[in-house]
Amino acid sequence: MPELPEVEIVVRGIRPHLQGQVIRAAHFHSRRVTRSSFAANRAALAGATITQVERRAKHILIHLDRGYLHVHLGMTGRLLWNGEPGPYTRAGLELGEGRLLYDDVRQFGRFEFYRSLPSSVRKLGPDALSISLEEFSLRLRRRAGAIKPLLLNQSFLGGLGNIYIDETLFQAGINPRTHVRRLSSRRVARLHASIREVLTAAIEHRGSSISDYVDGDGAPGGFQNLHLVYAKQGCPCSRCGRTIRRIVIAQRGTHFCPRCQRA
Repeated sequence: MPELPEVEIVVRGIRPHLQGQVIRAAHFHSRRVTRSSFAANRAALAGATITQVERRAKHILIHLDRGYLHVHLGMTGRLLWNGEPGPYTRAGLELGEGRLLYDDVRQFGRFEFYRSLPSSVRKLGPDALSISLEEFSLRLRRRAGAIKPLLLNQSFLGGLGNIYIDETLFQAGINPRTHVRRLSSRRVARLHASIREVLTAAIEHRGSSISDYVDGDGAPGGFQNLHLVYAKQGCPCSRCGRTIRRIVIAQRGTHFCPRCQRA
């Protein structure tokens, strides 16, 4: 699933093309991706002006002069600028200059118009890339349980997913099963810094293309070539040589070094 870095790259790519444009027409082809009325969506979007495009955690908000177009890429969603419609095109916008297509093989994503901010966005926690150490520490102190499930919780912290949590915890030297109340202030600070460092590096390398992810121009990312633990089970740790392990936490495959990340 595209996480914060991938969504950030998509938004940066499509924003210059979209802002200020008028939507001439919208089309919808999937009841799983667009669950509200196709006709109502088409009527609401036709003639609307795009005023802003932003990322909220893993969500894309296209601000209009009359509401919001909410896009979530799900597992296999792609937003493509001036792409060619194909068998997996589920929705799209025809603009004054160019078109925006939403492709989604597995149809777990969303492409919906809302008059006001959707609840799925309102419920998000602070953004993982911009939260301060003070707020991060305060929110951690109010929680219990293992650190990885907590970081997966989008109402706690928005934007992190399986890939970048595994990479961040390795960078911070924290076992994914460690109870949050066992983390000292020093380790919390290290975790906070690692989150920012890993996400920033991933954005610089245009995200991780594990399966379906490409940017708005159809180009893949490169950060998957720099992963140190994610999907590296059975490989030697790049730091200590110990074999990387894979376990399941919160129903997610979890990768870590048992020596560098002792509980």
